[in-house]
Amino acid sequence: MMKETTIFREALGDSPVIRVLDFLIEGRGLDYSLTDIAENANIGWTTLHRIWDKLVHFNIVVPTREIGRAKLFKLNEENPAVKKLINLYDTFLYLETEKYFTKEVEAIVR
Repeated sequence: MMKETTIFREALGDSPVIRVLDFLIEGRGLDYSLTDIAENANIGWTTLHRIWDKLVHFNIVVPTREIGRAKLFKLNEENPAVKKLINLYDTFLYLETEKYFTKEVEAIVR
């Protein structure tokens, strides 16, 4: 199985917190159960629970609703720190995309 990475994780490190932030920023605006977050961030359930309280405490994630017994959460896009993380994420993505297309154009021109 090939290990997938993103420019965000490559730049900031491949820790569980960064994996969760990477997933939530990519899917911003949507809400997720803790199970969905753990699976999509590719971290274990125990690891997610170890870091989750800090994400809630610092208001990085907020609860949105409950479906049955599952609580759903989303990225708190109103938090100034989260706004900066989103900006950083988008900047990394833009720069990497620009670099990729510059290489493609140079290859075509040659």
